[in-house]
Amino acid sequence: MLKKLKRGFASDNNAGVSAEVLKKISEVNMGHVVGYGGDQYTDCAKELLRKEFGVGAEPFLLFTGTAANVLSLATVSQGFNSVICAETAHIHEDECGAPERFAGCKLIPVATADGKLTPELVIPHLRGFGFEHHSQPRIISISQSSEMGTVYKAQEITALAELAHRNGMLLHVDGARLSNAAVSLGLSFKQITTDAGVDIVSFGGTKNGLMAAESVIFLKKGLAGNFKYLRKQGMQLASKMRFIAAQMIAYLEDGLWNRNATHANSMARHLCQKLTGIPEIIVTQKVESNGVFAIVPPEIIGLLQKEFFFYMWNEARNEVRWMTSFDTTEDDVNGFVAKIRELLAQKK
Repeated sequence: MLKKLKRGFASDNNAGVSAEVLKKISEVNMGHVVGYGGDQYTDCAKELLRKEFGVGAEPFLLFTGTAANVLSLATVSQGFNSVICAETAHIHEDECGAPERFAGCKLIPVATADGKLTPELVIPHLRGFGFEHHSQPRIISISQSSEMGTVYKAQEITALAELAHRNGMLLHVDGARLSNAAVSLGLSFKQITTDAGVDIVSFGGTKNGLMAAESVIFLKKGLAGNFKYLRKQGMQLASKMRFIAAQMIAYLEDGLWNRNATHANSMARHLCQKLTGIPEIIVTQKVESNGVFAIVPPEIIGLLQKEFFFYMWNEARNEVRWMTSFDTTEDDVNGFVAKIRELLAQKK
């Protein structure tokens, strides 16, 4: 019999699938429908996405977040273009060079203290326009929420969008955790994307209770271009698209995205609060979504990981990343913090 993995704090990808999503998948699993997205469920999912992001939005369904990022960048760039992103961005750190290989564009990583780009950080990299010896800046890409668990305010996104547009560029949002950001800000998806001047969103739900459902949403008319062909070439056109669509329907039709993200965010805040008063643990970032970053005494890290698996973030300074999920419980958090206290007491 397979051993059930204990809930830990490594990644919101490690969580299971929301019951509502499994139910919706089961509901659409009857009879025959046209494949490759020519079905009523895909139409419904796309309409729900337009409702959330604006009537002019042009959405496409995929099944991995890496593909959503890479294919969206590939659609609006050429091999001589560059993409400016935070050095912690998923497209730079965690996609195995896929943007460079498949989109062909150059990534320009920018050092940040909190995972967030600002116009001041981006401007020094806006150079070489029209100079044939220099890659041509084409896209600013931000993660919302950031890889450090921090969240861009709407006005911060607008400032980056205006900078991009003044320079003939586009603003892309890696929205793998866009739901957590929207909940944190108390704003709609539209308010922090379309209304803020964003051009393209990679909108995901896999980290927030879906099984395998992502989307690329072009927010400006004419940007989608040949995306449907690139999606096919990129091996992301699902033949049984209704099962991806079903997940997105369950996610959007009754506010599941909000409930799941609200809970995940609240568990991160709960974890942060429980860590208060433990002088050996130093929280390094604002807890604005569902991630807690902390410096931990190195003697207890390995022992703690044996019971509650999580990843190191910066080994040089013993910084770890703890992620909460839609299914994290208060007992999970309380037990985790109790173990931290126990291990710290043992080392004294």
